[in-house]
Formats: sequence, C-alpha cells, structure tokens
Amino acid sequence: MSQPGLDLVGIGFGPSNLAMAIAVAEHNDGVPEGTVAARFLERQPEFGWHRGMLLEDATMQVSFLKDLVTLRNPTSDYSFLRYLHDRNRLVDFINHKTLFPLRVEFHDYFTWAAAKVNEQVSYDTEVISVLPVTDGTGDVRELDVVSRRDGAIVTNRTRNLVIGTGLRPRMPAGVQASERVWHSSDLLRNVGSLHGTAPERLIVVGAGQSAAEAVAFLHEQFPAAEVCAVVSRYGYSPADDSSFANRIFDPNAVDEYFDAPAEVKEAMMAYHANTNYSVVDIDLIQELYRRTYREKVLGRERLRLLNLTRTTSVVENPDGLTVTLQSLVSGERTALEADAVVFATGYDEADPYAVLGELGDLCHRDEQGRPRVGRDYRALTDPRLQCGIYLQGGTEHTHGISSALLSNTAIRVGEVLGSVLERRAASILMAA
Repeated sequence: MSQPGLDLVGIGFGPSNLAMAIAVAEHNDGVPEGTVAARFLERQPEFGWHRGMLLEDATMQVSFLKDLVTLRNPTSDYSFLRYLHDRNRLVDFINHKTLFPLRVEFHDYFTWAAAKVNEQVSYDTEVISVLPVTDGTGDVRELDVVSRRDGAIVTNRTRNLVIGTGLRPRMPAGVQASERVWHSSDLLRNVGSLHGTAPERLIVVGAGQSAAEAVAFLHEQFPAAEVCAVVSRYGYSPADDSSFANRIFDPNAVDEYFDAPAEVKEAMMAYHANTNYSVVDIDLIQELYRRTYREKVLGRERLRLLNLTRTTSVVENPDGLTVTLQSLVSGERTALEADAVVFATGYDEADPYAVLGELGDLCHRDEQGRPRVGRDYRALTDPRLQCGIYLQGGTEHTHGISSALLSNTAIRVGEVLGSVLERRAASILMAA
C-alpha cells in the first residue's frame, strides 16, 4: 500500500520527533493554506520514553520550562503548564516550588502531548528500507520509506526525512544482557523477577545519575540485600548545574559551538562534560552518603561503595552470578556472588544513516566517520541527493552537548521545520 507524497517523514517517535510533530501541528493551525504533510513511524506500540527508569521519586534534571515547546512558543497549547492545567494540578505544582518535576510526571506529559498529535503517528510500525525516487536527470528528489505494520507493507513517499532513532543501551565488551544481567534501562522491567526470591547481593556498575538512582532504588526495595555500587572513580561526582555553566545548553551556544574551530569544540566538551556525563545530582549523592554513614553507625553496612574498581567478568551459574572485580590501584581481583548485576553504563548513538541502506553512501561523513551536518541539522550529501535528510541526534560533534538532550529540543525542531519550509518555498519559486 502506498501513501501520497509528504513533506516529511519522521523515523522514530521519541521526545525529539514528538516535538517535531507538535511544531508541524502548530504551523498547520496557523497557516492553513501552506500546511505541512507529515507522518511519523514508530516501532513501539505506543509512546514510551525510558520506561525502565521511571522510578517513583526520580526527578528531571532539566527545568520544566525546557519542555517540548515553551522556548519556541511560550503560548503553546502543548506546554507542560497547559498539561498541568488539564490535569488539574497547576496550583499544586506552583505550591511545590520546584523547576524539576518527577520523571513519571514528565513522561505523562509526553504521553498527553503525543495523544494530541496522534493523527500524525503510525505506531507498531517498523521501517524496512528507504529507497530513492529519481527524476529524469538521475537526481534523487524524493524518498520512499517502506515500513511494515500488522503484516502489511506501507510506503510513504516524502521530500524530507527526519531521523530520530534515539540511543542504544551500552553494555561492557563481552557482557550480554540476560535474566540476571541488566542494563539500567531495563531496571523496572526486570526487577519484578527478584521479588519473592530474597536476593542477598545486588551489584550496580556505573558512576552516573542512572547508576546512583538504581543503587538507591534497590537499597530501598530489598532491605535484606547487600547493594554494591561499583565505580571506577573515587566516588560519585556532582553535576554542575550552576547558572553560568548551564549556558552551555542555551540556544545561542549551538551557534557558538557550530562555528568554533575543532580544537575549541574539543575544549568546550572537556570543560563542560560535568554538566551531563557521569555525574549525579548533589541531593542524591548526599542521600546515599547519609545511608552509608547511618549503616556504619548501626553496625550493618548493607550499602557498599566499591570505588576505584572495575568489572572484569560476569559468569552466570545456576543459582546466580559470579562478578569479578579488579582494584584499579592494586590490580587485585575479587569475586563476588550476586543475584543480579545492573550495568548503568550509558548509551551509544545509533548510526543515523544505517536506516538509509545504500543511500547512506551519498551522505557525507568527516574523517572520523561522523555525519557532516549543516547548521539546520540537514545532512550534507552528494549533489545527486536533493531531498532533505535531517538528524535529531548524532550531531553532538557539530552542534554541541545539547544536540540530543531535551534542553534545546523545542528550538531545534523549529529550525528543522523552518529549513524544510524555506527550501519548499524556494523549489516552488524555481518551478514557477
């Protein structure tokens, strides 16, 4: 089955392409004579965002004002404040005196917003291939996005592709996920298997926010179990969320980063990595330290911080796991028996061009194999590829630390949509 030509197709429907769909909806409401026809394709059966880490007391690390729309359109009907009003919690939230909602609440906000643009989305849809549509000159001016849904093959023809395929959980080399070996992204999905089993020892590997949250959660959930936090540094490091440092997430910072020489880009990332990578909210650090100190006073140390330590192997046996740890100081190895191990070892960006197949060869890469991208997030391509390939992710090396984060999502999708509209208008003029 083939669908009529579209202005854009979005692959993936996480927060970035959700914000894209909202930008399209708002544009169409305001300019009915120049509407944008869009379709978003998502493998999941419904909207979902980091469901495995929606812990009840976990809060966002970004202000609610950096939602899907507010920085682009403060009067939007899709804002977090409008969501609160619809949920009859606006006054209660104001009285809460916080900029940082519960993560569960922000996920509900995303779900609420996704429902408002539901007509643009095809869920339970797997993209199979992206095929070129050539004109008489051999140039590729449109793409056929072929997908499978409920066993049926559907083709969407489009002039622009917005790729938002998100991140992939990263496991250490040689370690495979299993019933007892988890990535933190699957924590809530897997933890139920431990209830009723009286686990004796649980291990969490990692030094970032997800690792610290997993440690706190497991320590609470299983009061008879020892919880070991394995970190390769001396301890958890606090995130720098001070006002001046936070300017690295400002929309204007994207322009500065994009225009900076390569050596300045590297320096900026090094200077400000502690705003986002392998860092933990100071309140959570203090809470975990409070627990360890309390247990030391009471004489039962159940929460153990194994610092300056790395994991060398994980071996499964019929009754559990044997996790071998190595001291980075002495090199001494220690084997611990455990009921489960959680690797909070981050994520890798998927190659955004992987979905393009052979068309990916027409997309330019730099000397390190990374996408070459314009300021408008449009991939730089061979002149034969005339249609637009826009990246929502995979552009940290060109656009800076906020390129895959919520902080700049509202502005980014506005820039992408603006680029699509500008190029559409130019092609209409040329045709006339």
